[in-house]
Amino acid sequence: MNRIIFIAGALQLVLVIGSLAIPRVLNWSDDTAKLRPLTRQVFWTYAGYIWATNLSFALISMLSPASLMDGSFLASAVTIYITLYWAARVAIQFFYFDRSDAPKGIQYDVAEWALVALFVALTAIYGWAFLLNQAGA
Repeated sequence: MNRIIFIAGALQLVLVIGSLAIPRVLNWSDDTAKLRPLTRQVFWTYAGYIWATNLSFALISMLSPASLMDGSFLASAVTIYITLYWAARVAIQFFYFDRSDAPKGIQYDVAEWALVALFVALTAIYGWAFLLNQAGA
């Protein structure tokens, strides 16, 4: 399981690096320019928090996967938190996002499905890790 957690971390690191292109691809500069300054600043702050959270999950998973699987309360707490985080992202994808204005084209469709598959896989991996931590506790 440590290897799977490490791979999940590496995939999250790829997501973190790739997400740096999202503002350009989705033309955030034009969209956020229409917002009031405070709203724009809050938007970018939230985007930064999400990016930093994803980076933190990647680094924790890659640098200390055994710590996430040691059966401790902290391991259980962190793995359930990561599980719920990614499960919420999956739910948002399917039940909240309005994709009517999303970029069109096969490359965007493939990228979206790859991201959704990644989010589902991360939910499953960390959920499994949580259950294994509970079984070992």
